[in-house]
Amino acid sequence: MALSKTERRNRIKSRIRKVVSGVPSRPRLAVFRSNNEIYAQLIDDVNSKTIAASSSRDKEISSATGTKSEKAALVGKSIAEKALKAGIDTISFDRGGYLYHGRVKSLAEGAREAGLKF
Repeated sequence: MALSKTERRNRIKSRIRKVVSGVPSRPRLAVFRSNNEIYAQLIDDVNSKTIAASSSRDKEISSATGTKSEKAALVGKSIAEKALKAGIDTISFDRGGYLYHGRVKSLAEGAREAGLKF
C-alpha cells in the first residue's frame, strides 16, 4: 500500500536529520510549511536551543501583500538578518522533508540573498 503524504514526509525528514545537525558555529535552519504559513528556526542541536525564529505570521511580513512564495522569501531574508545579528553566517539547511521547490526554495534563496551561506 502506498504511503500517505505525511508518512512520506516523515520518512524523508528522518533521512535528512540523520545527516544534518546544528552546532553552535553552524546551526540548522529548520523549515516548517503549513497550507497558509511558513516558519523558519535556527537551531543549535548540541545545546538544544533555538537561536532565532521567523515566520510569515510576523507583523512586518504578514502585512506585506503578495503570494505565499513572495512571503516565504521575506521570511528567508528576516531569518538571515537575525542570524547575522547573532554573529552567524553559515548554516545547515533542513528542508524538513519537503521538496526543494516552491516556498521552501524561495525561503532558501531569500536567506542566501540576505547573506547566509549554505
